[in-house]
Amino acid sequence: MSVPQKIAIVGASGYSGEELVRLLVRHPEAELVALTSRQVAGQAMGSVYPRFAGMRYADLAFIPSEVDAIVNSGAKIAFLALPHGVAHEFAGPLLERGLRVIDLSADFRIKDVAVYADFYGEQHHAPELAAKSVYGLAEVYRNAIRSAQLVASPGCYPTSILIPLIPLLRAGLLEVDSIQVCSMSGVSGAGRNAKVEYLYAECNESVRAYGVPKHRHLAEIEQELTLAAGVSVTINFTPHLIPITRGIHSTMYAKPRAGVNPEQIGLALEEAYQGCRFIRLLKGASFPEIKNVAHTNFLDVAWRWDSRTGRLVLLSAEDNLVKGAAGQAVQSMNLMCGWPEESGLV
Repeated sequence: MSVPQKIAIVGASGYSGEELVRLLVRHPEAELVALTSRQVAGQAMGSVYPRFAGMRYADLAFIPSEVDAIVNSGAKIAFLALPHGVAHEFAGPLLERGLRVIDLSADFRIKDVAVYADFYGEQHHAPELAAKSVYGLAEVYRNAIRSAQLVASPGCYPTSILIPLIPLLRAGLLEVDSIQVCSMSGVSGAGRNAKVEYLYAECNESVRAYGVPKHRHLAEIEQELTLAAGVSVTINFTPHLIPITRGIHSTMYAKPRAGVNPEQIGLALEEAYQGCRFIRLLKGASFPEIKNVAHTNFLDVAWRWDSRTGRLVLLSAEDNLVKGAAGQAVQSMNLMCGWPEESGLV
C-alpha cells in the first residue's frame, strides 16, 4: 500500500461535501485532514453527521473556510464542494501553495469565457485557471486527469448525457443537429437550499420542468459534444425535477447518419467503454433504473434503434451525488494519485 495522501474537503457541509466524506471515510489510500465550513466550524464531523459517529474521522473538527487553515492542515489535494462563483477564491491560492485541486462547481468547466458569461450571468472570475483545467470525465480524459493540477469535475446532468453520446459523435454516427435530451433529477441536485420550491410538500407527487430552454449545464454539454464531433453542436435539453432524493435518468434522441446500422452503435459504445469499471452497458431487455445505481458510482446505459421513426434512443441512469458529483471527483483523485480507479468506490 502506498503512503496515504492527505485530503481536504472545502465546503464539506453541503450534499456533495457530505458524500465526499462518506466515500473518503472508507478510502484505503486517503487521509482526511481538513473539513471546512463557515456554518459548523469547530464542531466534530460525527456530531454534524451523526451517521458517521464512531467511525474513522468522527472526531475531526470542521475548520473555517480559509486558505491558510487548509494549507496548514498538510493537505496535498483539496476538493472544492462550493457553489459556482466561489471556488475561484480558493483554487488559485491553493494551487499557488502547491496543492492539487478538484473542483465540483462549474467555475472551471467552461473554456470560453463569453459562453460562461452568457449561461451564468456574470463574468468569469479566473479565465486563466479555466484555460488550464482538465475536464474530469474520467472515461474520456483519463490520461489528462492523471497529470492534472486542476480538475473541473463535470456536472450531474452532463455526465449522464455525455457518456452515451461522445463515442457516437466521435465515430461520426449521428446527425449533429438532431440531438434532443429529456432528463429527470432528484431534489438533492439543487443542493442543500432552504427554498420553497424544494420543500417536500411542493415536490412530492409532482413533476415539473425547469431551466427551459437554457439550463446552465448546456454550456458544458455542448462544449464537450462539439469537441467530440469536431463541429459545432447545439441540442435541445429539458430537465425535470422529480420527487425522489437522488438520481438522474436521461433519455436522448438522435438521428443516425445515412448508412449507419444498429451494429455500429453498439460497437462504438462497447469499444469506448471496454474495461471501464463504472460504465455498465445493459444488454437484452434491460433499461437503466435509478434504483440500480443509487449510492454507487455506476452509470448504466442502454439504447434502442427505432426503425419506425429512423431515430436512435439512448437511456442512462446515475446517482447525481456520486457519479454525478463526489464519486466522479474521487475517481479523478484516484487517477491523479496512481491508485486503482475504483479505490473507495466499490
